[in-house]
Amino acid sequence: QVQLVESGGGLVQAGGSLRLSCAASGLTFSSYGLGWFRQAPGKEREFVSTINWSGSSTDYADSVKGRFTISRDNAKNTVILQMNNLKPEDTAVYSCAAAYRSSGNRNSGMYPYWGQGTQVTVSS
Repeated sequence: QVQLVESGGGLVQAGGSLRLSCAASGLTFSSYGLGWFRQAPGKEREFVSTINWSGSSTDYADSVKGRFTISRDNAKNTVILQMNNLKPEDTAVYSCAAAYRSSGNRNSGMYPYWGQGTQVTVSS
């Protein structure tokens, strides 16, 4: 079955960086668009970034644009979210998601496959 496993979360001071990874198995990775979403305590899940199945197109929430970079390595079945200049408001559980032939979709409901999430905490 399809599995998505995130790693790389942790505690970092404001202004610091973290690199999240999501390793996928059980699917033809190069045929799937990937997304990163986050959910802070007491808040709804929100879109962070997406990358289409070929890696030719990316999209970012305004709140992270210029600070976060999404990339994928189809040879390693991995999608990366490089997060720089982190802010306390970035604190959340970050989850990756996959959708077949997705061109990049901000709607979390369009993704049938999800990882378990990784906690990111940014201290001020």
